[in-house]
Amino acid sequence: MKKILFWPYQLYVWLLFAPLVVVLTLLFSSLTVLFSMWVNPNFASRVFGATWARCCGWLTPIRVRVEGREHCEAGRSYVVVANHQSLYDIVVVYGWLDLDLKWVMKQELRSIPGIGIGCEKAGHIFIDRHKPKEAGRTIAAALERLGDGVGMLFFPEGTRSRDGRLLPFKRGAFRTAVEQQLPLLPITLLGTRDICPARTLKIFPGRVRMVIHPAIETAGLGPEKIDALANRSRQVIEAAMPAGLR
Repeated sequence: MKKILFWPYQLYVWLLFAPLVVVLTLLFSSLTVLFSMWVNPNFASRVFGATWARCCGWLTPIRVRVEGREHCEAGRSYVVVANHQSLYDIVVVYGWLDLDLKWVMKQELRSIPGIGIGCEKAGHIFIDRHKPKEAGRTIAAALERLGDGVGMLFFPEGTRSRDGRLLPFKRGAFRTAVEQQLPLLPITLLGTRDICPARTLKIFPGRVRMVIHPAIETAGLGPEKIDALANRSRQVIEAAMPAGLR
């Protein structure tokens, strides 16, 4: 069925979906900038960011099933780590996690029209991945400014997996969790690669599962535990993936 409907659906993508997403992105970015200045950046990020993500999901459309929502406590700060298979990972996590999330993103994304300025005003964090010490200071300063009840989102693989299998985890998220003594919240995303595979913009509707795992506490841990935390988080995320992707 997908083979039959794929190309007719691409007409919808380019004639209707893509223009609507551009308009929605510019609209919600503008609202984020204005409300960040007039009201509160966290309010703007939580309301307009999540609404933008859900609108993109509904227009695709995707159906999202969330498992383990009880593991995410309202008002608590987390370092959120998730596997990365698709551009839709951001849509799903931002729209359906119910946390005030700040992304840690590469500096180059700041130059994207509309999105860059909106993300900056909402408190998202741009880092130079080639300067880890400077990136660490930027993240620490952002956390002090943002306060409690904010989740910081990392994709520790650093890039999207082409075949769905987990890539090696980079240490940045786990270093941040230890330095700031924040719990890690591992998340497994399933199905986003079928909606929009890595290195392509060929979109197709589908179903997504987001599995929220119990938090991993870091209180009292030192830098020597960073690698162990990365390995443990990777094992937790991988355990919820299909056997063929482990």
